[in-house]
Amino acid sequence: MMGISIVYIVLGVVIAFLLSALRIIFEYERGVVFTFGHFWKVKGPGIRLVIPYIQQMRRVDLRMIVMDVPSQDIITRDNVSVKVNAVLYFRVIDPEKAIIQVENFDMATSQLAQTTLRSVLGQHELDQLLAERDKLNHDIQQILDQQTDAWGIKVSNVEIKHVDIDESMIRAIARQAEAERERRAKVIHAAGELQASKKLLEAAQVLSRQPQAMQLRYLQTLTEIAGEKSSTIVFPLPMDLLEPLQRLLNKQAAE
Repeated sequence: MMGISIVYIVLGVVIAFLLSALRIIFEYERGVVFTFGHFWKVKGPGIRLVIPYIQQMRRVDLRMIVMDVPSQDIITRDNVSVKVNAVLYFRVIDPEKAIIQVENFDMATSQLAQTTLRSVLGQHELDQLLAERDKLNHDIQQILDQQTDAWGIKVSNVEIKHVDIDESMIRAIARQAEAERERRAKVIHAAGELQASKKLLEAAQVLSRQPQAMQLRYLQTLTEIAGEKSSTIVFPLPMDLLEPLQRLLNKQAAE
C-alpha cells in the first residue's frame, strides 16, 4: 500500500508539474522564452511547454495598438502657443527586440511620440500646422518609425487630432482672413478695371478711324436714352452731322 501511495504522489507531482509547464499562446501572441535568463526562442501560437523555474516566457501582443498622445504645449516657429494632441498606430513586428532592447516598449513609444510631436510641429508656422496636416502626419510617422525600428516596432500611422488655439489668436486669425479676402477683392476689381480700360481704348481707336461708326453709336445711345422714363433728354449732337449744313450756308453767303 505504501508503494502505491508513493506512486500516486509521484504521479500527482508529475501531473501538476506538466500543468504548470503548459502555456497556451493565442494566434495574435508570441512567447519570448528565456532559459536561465538567456534568450532561447520565440514560440508561436498553440500549446507550448515551458519548464518551471528553468525557463520564463514573456507574452507579446502582435495586434495593432492605438495609443492616444496626450496634449502637448507647442510654440510654433512664428511664436504662437498652441496645444496639440494626436493618435498613434503601431504594432510589434519583432517580439525578441521588443522585450530585450527596451524595458517597456509601450511607455517608450509614448514618450518618443510626445517629444517628436513637439520637435516637428515647433519647426513650422501656425498656418502650416493648420493647412498641412497630412504632410506633418507623414513626417512624424517617418521619424518615429525609424527610431522605433531598433525596438522591433512598426509605426503605421500618426494623426493629429486637435489643435487648440487661444481665443485672442482665433480673433486675430479671423481678422487676417478678412483682410486677405478684401485684398483679393481689390485685386480682382483692379484687374477688371484694367481690362475694361483696354477694351475702351480699342473701341475708341476703332471709332476714331470710322466717323460713321461714331454717328451710329450716338444714334444707338439716343435710342437707349429715349427708352427710359425721363422727361428731359440732353444729348450732344456730333459736329459731323452739321458739316453739310455749314457748307451749304457758307456757299449761300459767298454768292
